[in-house]
Amino acid sequence: MRFVVIGGDAAGMSAASRAKRNAPDIDVVVLEQTQDVSYSACGMPYTIADGRRQLDELVVRRAEVFRQKQGIDLRTGHCVEAIDPQAKQVSGITHEGQRFEIGFDRLLIATGASPMIPDLPGAALPAVKALKSLADGKAIQAWLAERTVQRAVILGMGYIALEMCEALRARGLAVDMIKPGPVLLPWLHPDLTAVVRQEVEANQVGIHLGRQLQRIEPAGEEGFKVLSDGPTLECELVLVAVGVAPNSQLAEKAGLQLGPQRSIHVDKGLMTSCEDIYSAGDCADAVHVVTGRDVWIPLALRANRAGWAVADNVTGRPVELPGVAGTAVFKVFDLQVARTGLNVSEAREAGFDPVETVIQSRSRAHAHPGASTIHVQMVADRRTGKLLGTQMVGREGVAHRINAPAVALHAGMTVADFIQCDLAYAPPFSPVWDPLLTAANQLIKAL
Repeated sequence: MRFVVIGGDAAGMSAASRAKRNAPDIDVVVLEQTQDVSYSACGMPYTIADGRRQLDELVVRRAEVFRQKQGIDLRTGHCVEAIDPQAKQVSGITHEGQRFEIGFDRLLIATGASPMIPDLPGAALPAVKALKSLADGKAIQAWLAERTVQRAVILGMGYIALEMCEALRARGLAVDMIKPGPVLLPWLHPDLTAVVRQEVEANQVGIHLGRQLQRIEPAGEEGFKVLSDGPTLECELVLVAVGVAPNSQLAEKAGLQLGPQRSIHVDKGLMTSCEDIYSAGDCADAVHVVTGRDVWIPLALRANRAGWAVADNVTGRPVELPGVAGTAVFKVFDLQVARTGLNVSEAREAGFDPVETVIQSRSRAHAHPGASTIHVQMVADRRTGKLLGTQMVGREGVAHRINAPAVALHAGMTVADFIQCDLAYAPPFSPVWDPLLTAANQLIKAL
């Protein structure tokens, strides 16, 4: 049996490797359009922050290892242009301009996502960079190394934008951030958003909200200007970080069903609407464990887990994935920002009757040295008492603490159930009543 994988990053290489482990005799072919496979994309902002480090350090396993030690037919520089589900064949072109066609018995589409580039005059200027692939990261590093870059403008204020904001400040650059929307992080509770904004501004970053971008243009020998209906922002680097979109064009052209935000729709076994064709990673949708609805939430753990599941299904070990809770965490300067599940507007849109509470607690026991404030927002359904989501912001104790409500969402717990969870306590790590339990105790009073 020939198992063909389109895409050689998290989902694709996880699937290829596991398929060979499950069934060593299977013919596994991976078609990757770049020269890079199996790298930790999430580590790029932190590597860029340190001018002494190289992005190649983020490569988890090199192409030669997959070929020589695992027997995977990994073909880099192969861009797939079309899928023919009836003929069970993919076709495309290599970087050398040679056409290729290859048949498959099972196919995995793991094409990932691409950064969205706003339709602005000047968006194609060489100073305008995005950050999604290893090549993107290397281009940013090279730009910083080869020029005198003192100022940067970031278009957008999401996860990558805020992580890169910190990275560029660590390199000594002056940074401004700009977006058309009126709120820094619209999915985050306003009280928690205010904490994040205060931290960003305390690190001398300009925040320009509600500004309609007009164009980017050269200014002087090495400079550029970002023009909007607000202030003109001068810089030597423009970073576009307004979000990503699923690379679903191949699937759409092949007639496969699409899901939310034009992601590739899959069932719980990761099969698309066409038998023997699977999809996993940032290009594919998932089921939300709280709502039961299809969602598109591109995150690393899901990509790796889905790749494993595809390999198991392809090699005759049927498995289904229950779904995702949208659990995520990121760092911005000295703050940890985390979420899982639904916020109030998402809960209301899903048909729940949401009730929320927002509390402040301490990261450590009363009077224990080094304690700092943790802000917690928790949402539940008034009718059933079911826990729907949690958000947290703090200087310590947030990143791993968010995993407790994430597990509760997967288990379908009510707030009353969660209150009875036996969470660990020691003065250096938490008050006796963990901040999550404090939030749950306040929330249950409103139910």
